[in-house]
Amino acid sequence: QVQLVESGGGLVQPGGSLRLSCAASGFTFSNYGMSWYRQAPGKERELVATIPSTAANTNYAESVKGRFAMSRDNAKNMVYLQMNSLKPEDTAVYFCYAYRGTIMRPLTMYWGQGTQVTVSS
Repeated sequence: QVQLVESGGGLVQPGGSLRLSCAASGFTFSNYGMSWYRQAPGKERELVATIPSTAANTNYAESVKGRFAMSRDNAKNMVYLQMNSLKPEDTAVYFCYAYRGTIMRPLTMYWGQGTQVTVSS
């Protein structure tokens, strides 16, 4: 019943842009913090950006700060990740993630299936 469905991934050249979307259903969206994670082959899963349920400050990984912008629309149960000035190092599977509690101490966790982003000439 709970679903997080990512879309918008694909192949893009360095310097290009992509916008990822995550559609949430089956839970009370506004009570959950939302995050984007990514994982490249052979690397640890990395937190890219997060917005708490309180709609406090959006936090970004240093590697994407100034290039990526995360947003959430509680009225539509949607999360977005605008990615600009993409680099080959951004190549990864990007996951939508919902949590109740805090990002460091979640009480409940839901994961999307992931969407592939490939940045290559």
